[in-house]
Amino acid sequence: QVQLVESGGGLVQAGGSLRLSCAASGSIVSAFSMGWLRQAPGKQRELVATISSGGSTNYGDSVKGRFTVSRDNAKSTVYLQMNNLKPEETAVYYCVAGKIASTWRYWGQGTQVTVSS
Repeated sequence: QVQLVESGGGLVQAGGSLRLSCAASGSIVSAFSMGWLRQAPGKQRELVATISSGGSTNYGDSVKGRFTVSRDNAKSTVYLQMNNLKPEETAVYYCVAGKIASTWRYWGQGTQVTVSS
């Protein structure tokens, strides 16, 4: 059973930075694709970033150039560095793992990111 625990969310001013961490349990996490999704109130959930087991990355169009996803397989942890944050990026950010087709098998509980203007 894989468990994902996010940390690092909080309140930041527009233009600021945050780094989210996702600690994963489970002996085969290093073999999974992992990523971050977010959901703002009243909006659909959207892709933020993904990283494959081999380290290939993919980003949502709105975050390209500002966000960076990385992973440390030895620590079973994935990170999301978020720079130049915007108020409209206020959302709950979810760590996910184990992509199957268009769905994700494992989800964290989510961490709130609030960007003030």
